[in-house]
Amino acid sequence: MSVNKNNAILAAEKETLRPNNSDNDIKLKKELGLLDGVAIIVGIIIGAGIFVSPKGVLKSSGSVGLALIVWVLSGLLSMIGALCYAELGTMIPKSGGDYAYINEAFGPLPAFLYLWVALLVLVPTGNAITALTFAQYILQPAWPTCEPPYEAVRLLAAVITCLLTVINCYNVKWATRVQDIFTGTKILALVIIVIAGMWVLGSGKTENFRSPMSNTNPEPGFIALAFYSGLFSYSGWNYLNFVTEELKEPYKNLPRAIWISMPMVTIIYVLTNIAYFVVLTKDELLASDAVAVTFGDKLLGVMSWIMPFFVACSTFGALNGAIFASSRLFFVGARQGHLPKAIALINVDKFTPVPSLVFLCFITLVLLIIKDVYVLINYLSFVEALFTTLSVSGLLWLRYKKPHAVRPIKVNIIFPIIFFIICVFLVTLPFYVSPWEVGIGLILIVSGIPMYLIFIYWKNKPLWLVRTSDNFNLACAKMFMCVLEDGKKD
Repeated sequence: MSVNKNNAILAAEKETLRPNNSDNDIKLKKELGLLDGVAIIVGIIIGAGIFVSPKGVLKSSGSVGLALIVWVLSGLLSMIGALCYAELGTMIPKSGGDYAYINEAFGPLPAFLYLWVALLVLVPTGNAITALTFAQYILQPAWPTCEPPYEAVRLLAAVITCLLTVINCYNVKWATRVQDIFTGTKILALVIIVIAGMWVLGSGKTENFRSPMSNTNPEPGFIALAFYSGLFSYSGWNYLNFVTEELKEPYKNLPRAIWISMPMVTIIYVLTNIAYFVVLTKDELLASDAVAVTFGDKLLGVMSWIMPFFVACSTFGALNGAIFASSRLFFVGARQGHLPKAIALINVDKFTPVPSLVFLCFITLVLLIIKDVYVLINYLSFVEALFTTLSVSGLLWLRYKKPHAVRPIKVNIIFPIIFFIICVFLVTLPFYVSPWEVGIGLILIVSGIPMYLIFIYWKNKPLWLVRTSDNFNLACAKMFMCVLEDGKKD
């Protein structure tokens, strides 16, 4: 790409579109406080999973007792991972999370491959499935005896994705206010489940706990699968690292948000599962497609309708948090030159990465058109675990490579070692259990290499390609009233 030409075009555009205020810095603003950070972590972790399908852990572990142990240990392991990311996030105070850390530790190619897979599968697939879950539960009361129409579910999922994208484009405070409200709503829902379950337990219904370890599956492979399901339910603990540059006092608020949110989620998850086990038998729980709804139907009577409503609220908040955080990943990737420069533009009035948000929305809408989008989720766990392993290995490598680097937070070396060993175990296990999914996941990753060689590594590109790129960037700058972030080089 013609760097000088592109710089000149975007610099001229910046002067034309610079807002008339006393603050001439065009960059993402630090508007996220501690409460917002906690809401992002809790709101993204607690999606639909704990309401809809917490049976994966029980199915693999075989017993109620071992399932509860797995839920506790999965929370502790996620806490260790989050603390490792706190060290990375304060040592490398850049937005982008894993992308920024892999790039710092191992260079541009591995970082681009993470960005490539996140772009194709990880982020938009997760967002599409979350939006579909929201639509399914909102529409279900209108079709109580059958499934809602396919077209209606997809249309509502697309509408809610576009609505949340508009909110995130318009104002960061609006987006965080939505996140705070819906995080509180989903915690309220789980508190209702816990209180109802404890009330039943207090009335003497303890038969489901009389032999808690009976039918335990002792095979290591199944225990590992139980942990796989448990850790997947806690996924999202690293999303605050995607927005580090917008966090007020990140050296203080990043670790504080982790210390507050992770124990909170772990306690809520364990108590919620205890409530489920009190009210529902093992067979009822394993047979249910939506455990919280079955729980409500059995215990809440005429108020059972609130559970589908709370599931919808939970997915709404999770989708908002994911859109907010993941759009910054693509913004940072474009800023580094790994995506079209237009995605690194910032709106001059709202100080939000509008092109990145619109780009993410477009890919999510495309996936909503695909009928079998749920199939892609089979490949998510392995790919995500692989790059998490790469990030935490980057922490260990940077400890060796840059021992004297400033680390405002420095965890005991035993924590990243433990987390690395567990991640390696979780990455290698699927090669034996589900080799097909692993193969597809590896193909998705490797397919990014030729894209890197053509669009990033190759410097002497044809003039027509350079002009097309420049014109595209300029068109986006005009369309979205955007400029490049101040102080960031093209």
